[in-house]
Amino acid sequence: MSDDVVEFVAAEAASEQWAQWHGFRKRWHDASWPEEPYRPGWLEEAELARPDPFSISRRFVRTRGGEIVTALVLHATAPESPEYESNRHLVYTSSFVVPEERRRRFATSWLPTLGGLMDDLGATVATMEAHEEAGHAFLSWLGAESKYVERESRLDLRTLDWALVERWAREGQERSPEARLELYLHRVPEEKLDEITRASTTLLNTMPFEEMDHGDIFVTPDMYHEWSARMDTSRSEHHTVLIREPDGSVSALTEVVKHPHEDGYVRQEFTGVDPAARGRGLGKWIKAAMLLRVRELHPETVYVTTENAGSNAAMLAINEGLGFRYFRESVTYQIGREELERRVAVAP
Repeated sequence: MSDDVVEFVAAEAASEQWAQWHGFRKRWHDASWPEEPYRPGWLEEAELARPDPFSISRRFVRTRGGEIVTALVLHATAPESPEYESNRHLVYTSSFVVPEERRRRFATSWLPTLGGLMDDLGATVATMEAHEEAGHAFLSWLGAESKYVERESRLDLRTLDWALVERWAREGQERSPEARLELYLHRVPEEKLDEITRASTTLLNTMPFEEMDHGDIFVTPDMYHEWSARMDTSRSEHHTVLIREPDGSVSALTEVVKHPHEDGYVRQEFTGVDPAARGRGLGKWIKAAMLLRVRELHPETVYVTTENAGSNAAMLAINEGLGFRYFRESVTYQIGREELERRVAVAP
C-alpha cells in the first residue's frame, strides 16, 4: 500500500481532509497528553483556517489507507511581526507517528522536508520539544542539544489553603502601601492597551530562557487584537492583574486564561516582576490576588496550571508555597541547519 505525502492547508481542506486531521490529532492527544482537555473540532478548524499576520504555520501529513499516520508541523515568525528581525533564524517544529507505525523511520523521513522549509525561510536553527522518552531518544539521535527545561505544575483548588492566599494578598498591600492593584477582566480595555502591552513586552523579556537561542518578545496592540479575536471565537476569558507604582509605572503583572471547552481548568499564563521591584513580595501579591478572582469568577475550577523555567527558582518557590505541585517536565532542544543536513546525509 503506497503512502501519500501532502501539505495540509487548513483554508483549503475539504471535509474528508478535516476528518483525517481530527482523527490523527485525537490519537496524538491521547498518546502524548491524555490527561489534558481535548480541543473540539469546530475550534480547531476555526483556529487553523484563520490567517495569522504575525506567524507562519505549515503542516505536512503522510496518509495510508485513508488515515494520517504521521505529521510534521512547523511554526515561524512572519515578516510582518515586530519579532521578525530577532527571530527570523528560528523555526519551531513538532512531529508525531501513530504507535503502530513506529520504528519505520517515518520521523526521520521528515528531515529533508524540515531542511527545505528552513532554507525557504532563511532559518538556521530548528527548535523542538519533548516530554516523552521516545521524543528524547529521537532528538538525542538527531544530535539536537538540550537548551531549556520547563516544569509544568498544577494547583488543586480543592485543597488550596485560602487563608494563606488571603494573607499574601493583604501583606502585599501592607508592604507596598503606596502601590495599587489593578484588575482587568475578560480583556484589557482599549484605552489601557498601549500602556499594558508595552509593560508586558518589557516584563516578558526578563524571563529566563537558559541556554535556548531565542529572539525578542513583543506584544503590541495589533498583536493583542489578533489574539483577542481568536479568543472570541472560543469564547475564552482573559484576566489581568497588575501593580502600579506611585509614579504610574507597572512593576508586576500576571494573567490567566479560561477556555470554556476546558472543564475544571484555568491556565495561569505569564507572571512577571520588574527586577528593580523584586524583594517586596509583589509576585506573591499578584498571584494571590488573581487566585481570589478565579475563585469568584470561575468557582467550578479544579486545577490551575502553570509552566516555568526549571531554573526560575524565585517563581517556583512562590508556586510551591501556594501549593502548586510538579506535574510534568519538558525539554526544548535545538539543532543548527548544518548539523541537520549532516544527519540527513547519514540517515539510513
